[in-house]
Amino acid sequence: MTNTTSINLDYLAAKYAQTIIQKTKDKKASDIENTITKALGVLQEDGVYACFLYLLAREKENGAVVVDEMLNLLSSLPFGWQTPTNNSNEILRFINEQVTKDLERLLLAREVLEQMLIYARYGAKARDKGGSEAPGASS
Repeated sequence: MTNTTSINLDYLAAKYAQTIIQKTKDKKASDIENTITKALGVLQEDGVYACFLYLLAREKENGAVVVDEMLNLLSSLPFGWQTPTNNSNEILRFINEQVTKDLERLLLAREVLEQMLIYARYGAKARDKGGSEAPGASS
């Protein structure tokens, strides 16, 4: 497996979760929280590919933001993955060929994506309760 000891995966998960909250600050926090909660459930129950498929097919506007940040997170991992364009077919091909093909990479991707979605969900809840930004987020 690629050496990931020098990469702080928790930091990356938090960074991209905050970006989701920042990019959706003009949207209703409960809608974002709902999208993220559903995506997290699909990820946990059905896997990485199903999560992307769900977001691309069922969660149009909010899903696009989440997908973009999930892809950005994956491209920041030390595998040399290049983020595909916003074409749904290219994204799904990328997930299938690059992420899910290798079990160790798949498990790492799933774990870090799950953590990112958890942080994003908490960020949306915090925004809903207290203000327009998630704690720790800066403009």
